[in-house]
Amino acid sequence: MIWTAGFRTAVISPYEQIKLTEPRGFADQTVRQVIHMAGGGELLRVRLTNRYGRTPLVIAAAGAATEHGQATLTFDGTERVTIPPGEEAASDPMDLPVAPGADLFLSLYFPEETGLATYSHMPMETAHIIGGNHVMSPRLPGAERVEARFYVSGVDVLTSDDTAIAVAFGDSWFEGVGSTTGANNRSVDFLNRRLKRGWVVNQGIAGNRLLRDEVGEHGLARFDRDVLSIPGVTHVLVHFGINDLGIPGMSGEPPATSGALIEGFQALAQRAHKAGLKILAATIGPFAGAIYPGISTPEGLAARREVNDWIRTTDTFDAVFDVARAVENPEAPDYIHPALDSGDGMHLNDKGAQAMADAVDLETLALEKPRP
Repeated sequence: MIWTAGFRTAVISPYEQIKLTEPRGFADQTVRQVIHMAGGGELLRVRLTNRYGRTPLVIAAAGAATEHGQATLTFDGTERVTIPPGEEAASDPMDLPVAPGADLFLSLYFPEETGLATYSHMPMETAHIIGGNHVMSPRLPGAERVEARFYVSGVDVLTSDDTAIAVAFGDSWFEGVGSTTGANNRSVDFLNRRLKRGWVVNQGIAGNRLLRDEVGEHGLARFDRDVLSIPGVTHVLVHFGINDLGIPGMSGEPPATSGALIEGFQALAQRAHKAGLKILAATIGPFAGAIYPGISTPEGLAARREVNDWIRTTDTFDAVFDVARAVENPEAPDYIHPALDSGDGMHLNDKGAQAMADAVDLETLALEKPRP
């Protein structure tokens, strides 16, 4: 048996210059969060993070609940834990079974000022916040609802040694922006519903870039932590490029060049292969209809076409899933198909997320560990 990732969520700093959602902190409050599990097991442990905090994070009480019951989180046998700035903490193992595709409800009580929280900023899930310690309360009437995820980096499950894991590593098209909040209709969720063995954990960050820090550490910088650190990982799926090509235009800067993006993808593939992983690359999705000023530029769209032509024909990757073709408007391929557009011209709705997932050939994502 091995401990591996049943759930992952990529986190960002609340102090970044570009903020797509408003960061916040807590004091004498309970935060209850829904964790939609990619994989399951009989035992679990929760991973909490103060990676970008500037003061010690005090958690006075924590609890987890699934359809099989409720448990108190302990850390080295105690219910109270203090996580130093820049550090993480894993709870003691809990005998609380959870199934793949099931929800785990995590409640954390912060007795004192936390400062701004390390968080996942656009997970398409709702946190419930209420004053006082309500960790073990079955309901939280009158709780504030906030669309974000705070101080959580993952949930580990104890599973068989032959369980294989893939990581969806990239931007908002994995994190799920544009899909229905709380419906678990992210592209990664749809992909997990197709799999017969293993599962995919989601390390997407909306606004994330491959080549440069902007919203979250860039892909090449966080690859070791968010992909290689996961026990049992055999595959990585990548979708990057939209933000390298679009976000610079918001401040009047030129987009990344096709050559720079290709070099970045090659570096990512080299690191994956060096670690013994198979890497599946997505073509860069269309974004000509983006409603945000500066995103869609002739230079950025031309670079997208050049990079996609390279992705489709290179032997750099073990496989390609052609997301661009799967979701584009055939009459105007730089645009998302109207039936798949969330409404902002650069993100997918639920049907679009399903089309993205369906673009993956499961023969190239055979989640089986090689026999010794």
